[in-house]
Amino acid sequence: MRVLLQDLGYGFRQLRKTPGFTVTVLLTLALGIGANSAIFTLVNAILLHNLPVVDPKTLIRIGDSDDCCVNGGWNDNGDYSLFATDTYYMFKKSMPEFEELAAMESGYAWRPITVRRAGPQTVAKSVMGTFVSGNYFRVFGLTPAAGRLFVDGDDQKGAPVTAVMSYDAWQQDYEGNPSVVGSAFYINTKPATIIGIAPKGFYGDRIDTNPPKYFLPMNSMDQVIGAPYFTDPDTQWAYIIGRVKPGTSLPTLQAKASTLLKQQFTPLKTFADPRAKQVLPRTHVTLTPGGGGIQNMQDGYKDHLKLLQWIAALVLLVACANIANLLLVRGMSRRAELSIRTALGAQRSRIVRQLLTESVLLSGMGGLLGLAVSYLGAHALLALAFPDQHNMPVTASPSPRVIGFSFGISLVTGILFGLAPALMAARTHPAEALRSNARTTAHGASFLQRALVVLQAALSLVLLIAAGLFAQSLNKAENVDMKLDAVNRYIVHINPQAAGYKNTEVEPLYQTIVDQFHAIPGVLKVGLATYTPMESNNWGSGVKVQGEQDLNKGASWVKGTPEYFDSVGTHVVMGRGFQLQDTLNASPVAVVNQEFVKQFFGNRNPIGHRFGFSGPGQAGMDGAHEIVGVVEDTTYTSVYWKNHAMYFLPLTQRAGSANDPNGPLEKDQSMYAGAIVIQTARPIAGFEKIVGDTLASINPNLTIVKFQTFQQQIDDRFVEERLIARLTSLFGLLALLLAAIGLYGVTAYTVVRRTPEIGIRMALGAARSQVIGMVMRGAMLQAVAGLAIGIPVAIFCVRYVKSQLYEITSVNVPVMTIAVGVLVLTAAIAGLIPARRAASIDPVSALRIE
Repeated sequence: MRVLLQDLGYGFRQLRKTPGFTVTVLLTLALGIGANSAIFTLVNAILLHNLPVVDPKTLIRIGDSDDCCVNGGWNDNGDYSLFATDTYYMFKKSMPEFEELAAMESGYAWRPITVRRAGPQTVAKSVMGTFVSGNYFRVFGLTPAAGRLFVDGDDQKGAPVTAVMSYDAWQQDYEGNPSVVGSAFYINTKPATIIGIAPKGFYGDRIDTNPPKYFLPMNSMDQVIGAPYFTDPDTQWAYIIGRVKPGTSLPTLQAKASTLLKQQFTPLKTFADPRAKQVLPRTHVTLTPGGGGIQNMQDGYKDHLKLLQWIAALVLLVACANIANLLLVRGMSRRAELSIRTALGAQRSRIVRQLLTESVLLSGMGGLLGLAVSYLGAHALLALAFPDQHNMPVTASPSPRVIGFSFGISLVTGILFGLAPALMAARTHPAEALRSNARTTAHGASFLQRALVVLQAALSLVLLIAAGLFAQSLNKAENVDMKLDAVNRYIVHINPQAAGYKNTEVEPLYQTIVDQFHAIPGVLKVGLATYTPMESNNWGSGVKVQGEQDLNKGASWVKGTPEYFDSVGTHVVMGRGFQLQDTLNASPVAVVNQEFVKQFFGNRNPIGHRFGFSGPGQAGMDGAHEIVGVVEDTTYTSVYWKNHAMYFLPLTQRAGSANDPNGPLEKDQSMYAGAIVIQTARPIAGFEKIVGDTLASINPNLTIVKFQTFQQQIDDRFVEERLIARLTSLFGLLALLLAAIGLYGVTAYTVVRRTPEIGIRMALGAARSQVIGMVMRGAMLQAVAGLAIGIPVAIFCVRYVKSQLYEITSVNVPVMTIAVGVLVLTAAIAGLIPARRAASIDPVSALRIE
């Protein structure tokens, strides 16, 4: 310990003597370590974070995929992660290996609730609410912040509607007022009682951009939001997480759960279909760790975050090469000092340890600065990744794991960039070093120094090409002709069901909405639809054309009003769109897109043909809709979705099952509009307030769920792509800057070492241009060597990221040319500065050095 303290003290003194060197190294380290720590902060917060519950390691989820949100039919691969109510109760009863099993709603984000506290002058708000089993909080081992949490008696059919409020909602909306507990509320106009407040920090069973503010018993789901599928054994809607008993064999439990699920499915109507019977033997579930909750967001961001972590690691590697070069130069300048120490008896291992201590000391201080950089960087990353999201349970604050990561890479970095220079410096021969003069040591940069510069150039080129590819991918995706018109258009999400409207009452409501909004000056078109083009939403079904063979194909579908196509900018290319006479009691009609025609009719004219749903229980209903028009292929959900067949139905007509005696109107959830699309003649200032006031004048419970311009909705679909493009560009430029500094440093060092030689050359008549050319050749040869390594590496690496690129499968010539040009230009500038300095050497002064 005494020797270590001596080494640390000596190292501090040495670093204090060379402030320029110390500051340069610390800044380089801060940027390299800070970039890595910032990315790891997000990785830790999103991918590695456990739910704030008791003993998360013992939680197991039945399932391994998203499968949101309300699904019917079967999975061809036989893997299931979403379950019907009956299946949940069957698992709960038949698997005693679990201490308890809890069920939770999968798709609450698509169905917000409207909440109003009972009393005069209270305002209804649209918020997130989720339905869970009565043992939900008990499974997670939670205790209330106030009041009580659910018990099994709250989750019984016919029980009074109760709710648990989140701690954040209690603080933000009611300032932590204790009187909230036990008070009466109206949830979707249904009376409910707030029985308690969830514990502080609990955000639900998954990371979400808008976590639920209210938790309700799942047996009240149909009563509160109108969910007939809750009692349908053929419809899956719930995720399941449980706590296993100690000593349970998970492979055995997984096999048992798969067998039970297969038995549960066998008598269902879904599996009466011959195609379903073929895949029934493949039915299975996969048990996965449940401590992190439902991994929907993690699955969405996992690939991008891993890519960014690799890119940040490459930047750190460039930084390490740069610092190793600086240490090599510093070691050469300390040859005399180290030679004297060797001559006085210092062992080589002692000198290596001293130099490594200085390197680790530098990296430790750089790690501290890197933590500050990572804190600022993580804040910026969160703002880029989740713009306008303030309730996410993800913070930029460094956790113990992040701090440990930062100091871990600091230590590794210190050893990585310090070991080789320390070993080389310790190989000094005292006699040779002490009698050497400028001439005997004027050999220029060592092979290792030049190799490090070549490595920096190669890695910089790889990162520049990556930046170019992701920027090109983003540009391609954003400039796809989506067949949409976002100019002066607004999207207003609503929830008529939450406002208390029944399925049978919506037709006059929609006409009132259209009339009221048309009365606003400047409004041109008003369309209502179940969902809008660039939402992360999709409704789909199997399709069978009447009188033709079932092709086992499906299509997405949307319901809309007569002005819907005009409001989003979609053009009818054949037949007609929707008209006012396409009402509930009129003959059912449909409009299809061109891809639908291509897949189901080929070159035939589809007008006049009829089609309906295909699948179990749909026999005899393939003539539900008559095709009256064809629209162009508008982009829905994502530009990555190619060959997207779609059909559109009038909003107030039944979907696919108008002739189904088992599907009464009261259970048809597709009758509810999810959004209003408004086209205006010009931008209207304060339009959100105008919209809110207009809806409130129709019904005070008819609130805005979400308001945005159409262009904002489209831009939101490229948030992740924009984040990757910006960060790869930033990291590429940072690596390029570090490589340029490294090349400049080695070239400048070479010039200093060769000053006597250059003086002799100029004294013998060498022109300034010849000296500049000589120095530039050395610099550019290192850059060219870096290109020779970097180009094939970049071409090879594209295969690992092409799945994240839009219509790009290889490195193309423009991107390669620009990246090579930028690197060559940077290398030329970095080499030209010391080259011009070399050409300005006075021969007489240079010869006096001897």
